[in-house]
Amino acid sequence: MKTTYIASAMIAIALFASCKGDTKTTEKEAEEVVKEVKKEVKEIKVEKLKIGLESKSDTKTTGSIIFEESEGTVKMMASIQGLSEGTHAIHIHEKADCSSPDGKSSGGHWNPTAQPHGAWGAAEGYHKGDIGNFKADAKGNGEITFKTDQWCIGCGDEKKDIVGKAIIVHQGTDDLTSQPSGAAGKRISCAGIIK
Repeated sequence: MKTTYIASAMIAIALFASCKGDTKTTEKEAEEVVKEVKKEVKEIKVEKLKIGLESKSDTKTTGSIIFEESEGTVKMMASIQGLSEGTHAIHIHEKADCSSPDGKSSGGHWNPTAQPHGAWGAAEGYHKGDIGNFKADAKGNGEITFKTDQWCIGCGDEKKDIVGKAIIVHQGTDDLTSQPSGAAGKRISCAGIIK
């Protein structure tokens, strides 16, 4: 986005220079364009939050998650280690409390709109915390990237704000239909989403 603004400023400067014979006027107009571009670039707010996963349920599953919000969209990038090979579920849960050994202190899935559990975007409904599944390789490493405009970082909207919730990684696969949580098995890693 910044590149677009800067390119626009350069084009505007070139046009001013080619159309005006008076270099003092051209310089002044070019300075105004650059100021406007800088102002617009500053107005683009990027909120970033990095959290670390801790192992639960006697596993060695850890990792890190980055949340980044820009222009109304939150992107989640998770890198997880110490998994068994195969498919695992990942969800946002109600509370940023990872104090219990089994991760159950984080509560159930985050579901501020009181919908049934399901695949993200399903017409039948889904929880705002129903991220879904990802695969781990033979070395126990897995990654998932997820983007949505239905979350925010610290905006205060109880139906969108992920701060104060927790990320849970499960031992098994979310079947995307079983109520209320997809029958994904033990909670093997947890991280509170805290600013």
